[in-house]
Amino acid sequence: MKAAVMYKKGELPQYVDFEEPVAQNDQEILVRVKAVAIKHFDRGKAAGTHYSSDAIKATGRVIGGDGVCLLEDGTRVYGMGVSGMLAEKATIEKRRMVKLPEGLSDATAAALANAVIGSAMALRFKAAIQPGDVVLINGATGFTGMVAVQIAKHYGAAKVIATGRNVQSLQNLLKLGADEIIAITPDNSAFLSQVKQRHQEKPIDVIIDYLWGCTAELLLSSLMGQGAFTNKVRFVSVGSMAGDLIQLSAANLRSVDLQLTGSGLGSWRKEQVGLLFTEILPQMFQLAADGKLKVETIEVKLADISGLWNLEVADGKRLVVMI
Repeated sequence: MKAAVMYKKGELPQYVDFEEPVAQNDQEILVRVKAVAIKHFDRGKAAGTHYSSDAIKATGRVIGGDGVCLLEDGTRVYGMGVSGMLAEKATIEKRRMVKLPEGLSDATAAALANAVIGSAMALRFKAAIQPGDVVLINGATGFTGMVAVQIAKHYGAAKVIATGRNVQSLQNLLKLGADEIIAITPDNSAFLSQVKQRHQEKPIDVIIDYLWGCTAELLLSSLMGQGAFTNKVRFVSVGSMAGDLIQLSAANLRSVDLQLTGSGLGSWRKEQVGLLFTEILPQMFQLAADGKLKVETIEVKLADISGLWNLEVADGKRLVVMI
């Protein structure tokens, strides 16, 4: 079969002939792959920079963690790979697949899944979002951030505040459900002032952060109290596009009712991951099929994998390899 194979961390994947995978037990099945999204997570795993990365064997490894595929009887499903997914065939786990609804394209389903994992899991399980909450999405102009804005509204947020650097993408978020936008600029004081103002007008309940770094420091600083009772804020770190480390004042922590946590591999309970496949993903796939959850994709070919692996795509869009 043809596949995208990484032979050494940091190098480009190669489009080559590779041995077809074989199911190792009765919980795995062989599938024909239709579409796979290329995400920051996949690049990080392949480069060895993501915390969940493992070693690449000398013989190489097929890359790609999840995608849309066909079962032997033709049923179309989203599945998480046991073997690499950027290939004509792959093995997936039976308990980690979801049947896809009619009306949902392969590309949209492949692109949407990881964004749902990166937003719904944080909103529902780590932030415990409640109807009426005020939610701030930091770094909302990225693909997952745009999905998070829409899911926050679906979960009943009374107000969604979106932040980001791309002004045009921020404007587009107003059409997707964001109620207010704040541009991230080199002027940190202006950003801090705007967040403080929004928080004073109607306290922020939830912050979903895809950036970390300097903007996370500013957001946490904006919540700092002065000894009076404060509104509880659930701050959830999901990504670190702006840096992996921050400085956080102990006084900042002591002065506000703050829940600081993260959402990612290793942070969820087993039953929560179970609900992802039995409830959350099916619901979000249906919303997308009904046109109520919108994403934009750029479709490319597997044969071009080396040239497109590091391709930068516009904010709010996702690269999807069609196989």
